[in-house]
Amino acid sequence: MERRLAAILAADVVGYSRLTREDEEGTLLAFNKLREDFIEPLVAEHHGRIVKVMGDGYLVEFKSAVNAVQCAVAWQQGVKEALNPKALTFRIGVNLGDIVVDGDDILGDGVNLAARLEGLADPGGIVISDMVQENVSHKLHFRFVDQGKQSLKNIDQPLRIWKWADSEVKATVAGDVNLNEDKPTIAVLAFKNLSGDPEQEYFSDGVSEDIITELGRFPELFVIARNSSFAYKNSQTLAGDIGRDLGVQYLVQGSVRKAGERVRISVQLVDTETGNQIWAERYDRQLEDIFELQDEITRSVVTVLPVRLQSAIVERAKRKPIKSLSAYDYVLRARYLENHTSDRVPEILELLTTAIELDPTCARAFSILAFVQAYSVFTFSPIGDDPTASAEANIRKALSLDPEDHLIQSDAAHVYLVAGKHDLAAKHIKRAYMLNPNEISVQINRGITANYCGDSQLGLELLKTALAHDPLARDHWFESLAEASYMLGKYEDAIELYQQWQNPPVHMLTHLAACYAQLGQMDNARRAVEEFERRRPPDSDFEFYANAHARLCKRPEDANHWLDGYRKAGLIGSHSAEDQF
Repeated sequence: MERRLAAILAADVVGYSRLTREDEEGTLLAFNKLREDFIEPLVAEHHGRIVKVMGDGYLVEFKSAVNAVQCAVAWQQGVKEALNPKALTFRIGVNLGDIVVDGDDILGDGVNLAARLEGLADPGGIVISDMVQENVSHKLHFRFVDQGKQSLKNIDQPLRIWKWADSEVKATVAGDVNLNEDKPTIAVLAFKNLSGDPEQEYFSDGVSEDIITELGRFPELFVIARNSSFAYKNSQTLAGDIGRDLGVQYLVQGSVRKAGERVRISVQLVDTETGNQIWAERYDRQLEDIFELQDEITRSVVTVLPVRLQSAIVERAKRKPIKSLSAYDYVLRARYLENHTSDRVPEILELLTTAIELDPTCARAFSILAFVQAYSVFTFSPIGDDPTASAEANIRKALSLDPEDHLIQSDAAHVYLVAGKHDLAAKHIKRAYMLNPNEISVQINRGITANYCGDSQLGLELLKTALAHDPLARDHWFESLAEASYMLGKYEDAIELYQQWQNPPVHMLTHLAACYAQLGQMDNARRAVEEFERRRPPDSDFEFYANAHARLCKRPEDANHWLDGYRKAGLIGSHSAEDQF
């Protein structure tokens, strides 16, 4: 048999088995059309020979490593633009080595290594051997990042490999960052596989890729493309250097360690400017269904991480000189205060007014203003003569400016719930969840909406699921869980939640009193009412509050359930507010 030196390109479609299960005929047609219209002409253009097509994979021979790498890069860049109805994505490995020619087929270690390199590539990525890198490094402008020596299956010695850093993507990212200076920028690095098992690489990569995809649903974040952040896989580059390279302020790093039937995943969020760790979490799970586990970890990380990131972003914004603050900075501070305190409403309103003055098209400013106005009916200090009407006007303005913002849709659900327009509330929370199911405030509002629209059991389940993702969830999110418990008659559960707060908002004392009264614990109910009377603002109108709270309920029986509790606790008279519900 003939032996010769050749450059070998191995390519494989990502997720081909899943695609064929979903639509076998459509996937085969797309694969064949892409082959005829794009891949075969491309290989010929670069003086290559398709040795064979193996199901969803290609084996291609070139006489030159330069031609092989040029073809690989053109392949990955062009496949996105080619007629590709199924959006087929490839992994590619390129090796330069000795091959054995057997008729039209080729065999040998050179071929085997190319296949192993292809298995290490990211979807849409390219991995090349050290010998290929030596041959092309001074002849081509494409950038490949050293991944160090890797142990490859059925290869005796660890080999140094190089991963393509998509320079075109990096240039686009850098340009976008410059155009979006207000947005916090974040890169998710490939999680390290600490299992000692190269076969687990797909799992650690999969977790990282899913987190990138799901964080991309948050329009307030600028998330760097996977091709750029994965270029640093297995490298020892410092966080600060990666931050400068990619133009990002924050990095998500992680590791995966599998031991027997258990897996441990560690995640941390790092500020690239200071090198400080902002947040870290560890997940220990039983390894039963690896794909379900991957989804669970992804949901947990992308639910909690933006919440933890918000505080860091606000602190970074506070370091800016006042004269350089943008509308976005003011909105950021207002949302932060609205999420963390109930007694700084004047400051929140001032921040939002300034944001709108700076940018009259700032949809988020109108949205938060609408939320605060609507919520004010429960604070005994309503904003303006008719806060609900003002809230509706402002949320309509926000929706007209940006109907695709999940937080604006979620705020709309809240406003319409307060206004007693339950069908509109359900419509907007459904839209918010479709836009971003990972945002925890959307998840919470979804549970609240279900609860007050007549399905308290579903509301309770949704709220528990949302809060389970975040063991450090804010206290006020548990208020909605207590309300759902009350509406289901689980008064002891509600009391336990209310008692966890050191300094609860004053209106929650009336909820606590209603719970005690429903249980017949009148001494405790009386003490809660006395504390409420001591803390309530002068001249506040509790009957106005009771009516507003009852209006949240779509079903009259739910409204009267709350009024009955207030009545038993002595907060309203025997006939107050009942007739309208």
